[in-house]
Amino acid sequence: MVTEAQKKATAKYKARSIVQKKLDFNKTTDADILKWLEGKTFSTYIKQLIRADIQKNPGK
Repeated sequence: MVTEAQKKATAKYKARSIVQKKLDFNKTTDADILKWLEGKTFSTYIKQLIRADIQKNPGK
């Protein structure tokens, strides 16, 4: 059971430390992407792609 104090602490942490970026996929036109992502941890995969791009293009 999560206490009210834990909920409050979690909300405070998220407000201070977490940023969310929304990404929409069309089931029809993005079906290939959705299939590719099956079984992958989405946020980890996206972060890896971005970090690889940063390495390729430093200073941009």
